[in-house]
Amino acid sequence: MREMPSTDDFESRITALEQRLRPIANRPVDITKPGWAERLAQSAHPLDEAGVRREAETLIEELIGFYHACRKDERQAIRALFAEYRAFAWAASLPYGPTDEESLRRHLLLFSIKDQGRDSRDALLCLQDICRQAKAAGVNTRAPLQEVAALSSDRNKHGMGSTKEMLLRLCSCS
Repeated sequence: MREMPSTDDFESRITALEQRLRPIANRPVDITKPGWAERLAQSAHPLDEAGVRREAETLIEELIGFYHACRKDERQAIRALFAEYRAFAWAASLPYGPTDEESLRRHLLLFSIKDQGRDSRDALLCLQDICRQAKAAGVNTRAPLQEVAALSSDRNKHGMGSTKEMLLRLCSCS
């Protein structure tokens, strides 16, 4: 029987990925050069460029499962890891869209883990896009939004409301 991972186990794995992803995340983008957005959109995903996709996706799925099932203090510890290891958090993504209730739940859990990152505006746009994709696929978003909101931080980090409030606001629009 496999032992339940600890936040220390997760941190050591995140640290290894952070070292590979940091040079990519910190690479400057000259937005004064014409065509910069197109070049950026056509570049390889950071997980692929760093050669860590499989390892990172496995870790992200494990983190999501742990976060969904763990205690409040452990969820806070996971969010703190994402705040500390910014390059990993920036690159962390799921390889599938929110096309059914379970995949939507996983996207929302990752959103909750990231806890708005460094910019609430970007986080809100991301959340709206996740819900827009789910609704386009015919997924009822209300229950997953409420479920994940209950697990999310209620700290207003950047003055635009907490992650919990963001999720509940979208829930009221569903």
